[in-house]
Amino acid sequence: MITGAHVIMFVPDAEATRAFLRDVIGLPAVDAGEGWLIFALPPAELAAHPTQGEVGHELYLMCDDLEATVAELRGKGAEFIGEPSEHDWGIVTSLKVPGGGTLALYQPRHASPLAAQRGQAGR
Repeated sequence: MITGAHVIMFVPDAEATRAFLRDVIGLPAVDAGEGWLIFALPPAELAAHPTQGEVGHELYLMCDDLEATVAELRGKGAEFIGEPSEHDWGIVTSLKVPGGGTLALYQPRHASPLAAQRGQAGR
């Protein structure tokens, strides 16, 4: 029934953001026409968190080793905001997206269906 998810980033400078996603993050893309790049994302997971405040949605990129991923992305010119913060559920940081605000990047510590698929359940 559901075959995937399509995420849209609404940004003031789409060209800068597309270049960053392609050249720094390294996401493969296809041109959907007239330069509109559609990027492939790695497998994803979805969680629903309760809120008493504003309803919203967030996009987090995940990695297995935050320290190594931050070092690799810095080597490609990525800029990060502050130092990574540790939580029971994972280690998280934010990176600046040229032309488009920030993205969260984290190394999960919680049970993950993605880790289970890779044989890493209970990390």
